[in-house]
Amino acid sequence: MILRSAWFSLFLVTTMTNAHATEEVDRFSTTVSKQVASHYLVVKPRDYSPDKKYPLLIFLHGRGEQGDDIDRVKIHGPFKMVEQLGLELLVIAPQSPQDERWDIDMLDAFVEEVIQKYPVDKNRIYLTGLSMGGEAVWRLAIRRPETFAAIAPICGGWSSPSQAERLRNVPVWAFHGAKDSTVLLQESKKMLAALEAFGADVRLTVYEDIAHASWKPAYKDPELYQWMMSHSKGK
Repeated sequence: MILRSAWFSLFLVTTMTNAHATEEVDRFSTTVSKQVASHYLVVKPRDYSPDKKYPLLIFLHGRGEQGDDIDRVKIHGPFKMVEQLGLELLVIAPQSPQDERWDIDMLDAFVEEVIQKYPVDKNRIYLTGLSMGGEAVWRLAIRRPETFAAIAPICGGWSSPSQAERLRNVPVWAFHGAKDSTVLLQESKKMLAALEAFGADVRLTVYEDIAHASWKPAYKDPELYQWMMSHSKGK
């Protein structure tokens, strides 16, 4: 049972240097088996209007971006390309506490809170993450497959082929480095093979000369964003 608390203690707005988008830092708190609080970054598109519904991309960072410095969340990820492409897209990225893996109960409650708080097109919610965040993408999508129109786990080190059927209707594009010794490529391959057995829509991009940092070319690829935003639940 998830018990919810609702306090939001930090809110500030900054303007990005090219004035294409605004950033907000907010705070989320929930009680699961313990009290969990998290800063999260919200990047709104240019000409944002609360009266309009927007596709939502949730980004889950890796182990190196944990803590309480929200700027670390932007070190890697989709932020630069979303801005460069001028996408009409909300990007929301929570930050995990230092030295803790992603708490899926917390993320489950967090997604629900975000959907209620922001003008989100519920048919176009996307999920991506890298390394520790890529693992959490798999786990969160399996927890609530009805939420996501598409997911993109990058070098995610967790697979559960026995639960793959829950994702049979969720398009997946996974990315991995062939030389990755931190999270083995086989982890992505096992999960995708299980999904293919259920007729799922899956893709795998393997970077032959890259080790763990497969997120660098993945998030620079405009096709990833075109692919995500081409998907809508029910289509």
